[in-house]
Amino acid sequence: MSRSTRERIIDESLRLFAERGYSATSVAEIEAASGLSPGAGGLYRHFKSKYEVLAAAINEHASRTRLQVAESLAALSTMEASVDLEERLSHVCRAGLAKVREESELTRVFFRDLSQFPELVAVVREGLMQPMFDAIVTWFQAQPEYRDVKLDWPGIATVLGGSVVHYRLFQETVGELPGHAEKDQFVAAWVRLAVGLLPSPAPVS
Repeated sequence: MSRSTRERIIDESLRLFAERGYSATSVAEIEAASGLSPGAGGLYRHFKSKYEVLAAAINEHASRTRLQVAESLAALSTMEASVDLEERLSHVCRAGLAKVREESELTRVFFRDLSQFPELVAVVREGLMQPMFDAIVTWFQAQPEYRDVKLDWPGIATVLGGSVVHYRLFQETVGELPGHAEKDQFVAAWVRLAVGLLPSPAPVS
């Protein structure tokens, strides 16, 4: 499906901001990348400023994340009866890794430029990061194996979700796999840790 001009501007601006930085990217360059005549003012028919393009990109990514999280939870919930716990956990971990990877351009913009825009940092925190952590809590509490286990689920979601985010961010910022662990190794270890949250069976007397 073809993108609208507004969508092209948002997509291409985020790509350019990720590659060059917000300050180093001109409106004319965004227009050229979006298929508009550079310097002719076509961007201003859709946005008031370069900042407004950046804000729109981040807000739209946040809105999309909320929808994706809801859809992922719905899809994962259909697996409960037919799939064993370790496979379900593996799907959760891999879905998180895929989501963080999908946001690689936004991640680069976040670390390079967003400190000057605290209001947009708040959008990333509340619109992209927090929904992922909340989804982990919701998912664990919905699984029959964990339903009656009394644990600090928000704290656990912070640790498990944070490790998923860190795995991808390390690759983005350092250019290598953290600990040289391949993705399958990471997922297997993540699953083992999550299964370990379950209480051990009571000893037979």
